[in-house]
Amino acid sequence: MGPVNWVAVVAAALAALVFGLVLHGPAARRPGQVVLAGVLLLLTASMMGHMFARVGAATLAVKPWLYFMMSGGLALAFVAPALAIGEARAGASAAKVLRGAAFWIASYLLMGVVFWLFKA
Repeated sequence: MGPVNWVAVVAAALAALVFGLVLHGPAARRPGQVVLAGVLLLLTASMMGHMFARVGAATLAVKPWLYFMMSGGLALAFVAPALAIGEARAGASAAKVLRGAAFWIASYLLMGVVFWLFKA
């Protein structure tokens, strides 16, 4: 396993946080909510950085699509379904469930792009 690129971890978390702030607008900018989202995105980005470190720089250099397959795959296979089930059980409309799933898929893909840019 290679070392985790902590600069990429922080940059990926910040990119996803800014994406969420821009997309969700003023309602998502309450200080406590922003701090909590930032901490949780840092946790997510840390695990993603660990995942890329486990794959290794040599493999990622010859298979750069893994950044997107792995980050997007996490969102498609785990995050979006889990959150969609929770929202649906809470009575959210299908449109709201799909918007939430699309947001998290896009956020995770954005983090994958950041890791790719940093060649983490």
